[in-house]
Amino acid sequence: MVRIRGTIGEWPVDLTVELDEADWVKLGAQVPVADAPASSSSARPASQDDALWETTKGLLRAAGQMTGPELLGQLEALTGSTGAGKRLLVRLRHCAQVKVVSGADSPVYSWIE
Repeated sequence: MVRIRGTIGEWPVDLTVELDEADWVKLGAQVPVADAPASSSSARPASQDDALWETTKGLLRAAGQMTGPELLGQLEALTGSTGAGKRLLVRLRHCAQVKVVSGADSPVYSWIE
């Protein structure tokens, strides 16, 4: 399930989109993966957690750099849950392609190759 919250002009928006396993696999396939194994055709299909993780890395990779609150907002919108968004932030802290530094007001997450 993906929950999108925000506003369009002055109108509040709260949209929930339910995705089944096949939809998550398709969504994950849209994010380029630099560290995919060469024999990915024999790999098992991605689970919902795998697709979320790849999408999370893709968000930061595309942005290059984001503050913690900005990234958490994106992850909350993606997952529909503050808790799930925070778990993905913790996972990013331990990812080899991510550098986290203390900013003036919040941590700054940067994608490194």
